[in-house]
Amino acid sequence: MTAHAIIDRPVFSPDTLAAMARLYPREAGLLHHRLPDHPLLSLDALAVLGEGLPAAQVEYNPGDLPVGIAPEDVPSNGLSIGETIRTIDANRSWAVLKNIETEAPYRDLLMRLLGELEPVVEPRTGAMLTPQGFIFISSPGSITPFHFDPEHNILLQLRGTKVMNVWPAGDERFAHRVEHERYHTGGHRNLPWQDGFEGGQQRVPLAPGDAVLMPVMAPHFVANGDAPSISLSITWRSEWSYRESEAHAANAALRRMGLDPAMPPRWPSYAWAKTVGWRVARKFRLVE
Repeated sequence: MTAHAIIDRPVFSPDTLAAMARLYPREAGLLHHRLPDHPLLSLDALAVLGEGLPAAQVEYNPGDLPVGIAPEDVPSNGLSIGETIRTIDANRSWAVLKNIETEAPYRDLLMRLLGELEPVVEPRTGAMLTPQGFIFISSPGSITPFHFDPEHNILLQLRGTKVMNVWPAGDERFAHRVEHERYHTGGHRNLPWQDGFEGGQQRVPLAPGDAVLMPVMAPHFVANGDAPSISLSITWRSEWSYRESEAHAANAALRRMGLDPAMPPRWPSYAWAKTVGWRVARKFRLVE
């Protein structure tokens, strides 16, 4: 089974690509997709996929969690990944299958979709590096806690509804530079939550056929609707995103030396000296 055999027309229309061109890479925003019902994305197929993936590529837990829960406080739902997916309508859980590109049919689907985006992406941030796919399966009413991610990302809503709550990337009111430094030196993606953050976000409602463009490291949480949800996240990195990550890691090293480095600019071409210095230091094992 190949994606080309199932998908017989472009998934992203010219209007959607034009909307993405206005937003990418700085802003979150609503897009649309025409991905048809696909046998790889049914609940049964996803349960089988989850059961076959290594443990490191599977995450699942109760979905009725506080927005700002700490990673170490997240409890188990008491089920296997296969049971979680097959009974997602009633078990009040949330699951993600990570790096689905390690399975050939899913990689074919991912690359088919990313290929449609290249004409918009490459003139702005260069080559699409490290393509990865993630599938989210959520019970009615479940919450994905407040966090950020290092990839350029488009999330396609396939079944059910949800609301993506997105805060501006790079705004220290919502994710301080120290949180970026912690993450880019091996910390968890979840972020500290404050009730005062409410109201500062962009709310993007999603239904089947909708998609959302997510900027690199934009803080967000997801509130699922009143039906089970399936979403496909297609992601890639860029030299720009890697340089931003390295600038934060370099700042973490400087902070350990007692300094208080400034937040790197969102376009790390301006932080080139710092990222080159970080690469040299790592090469010669001057930093961990």
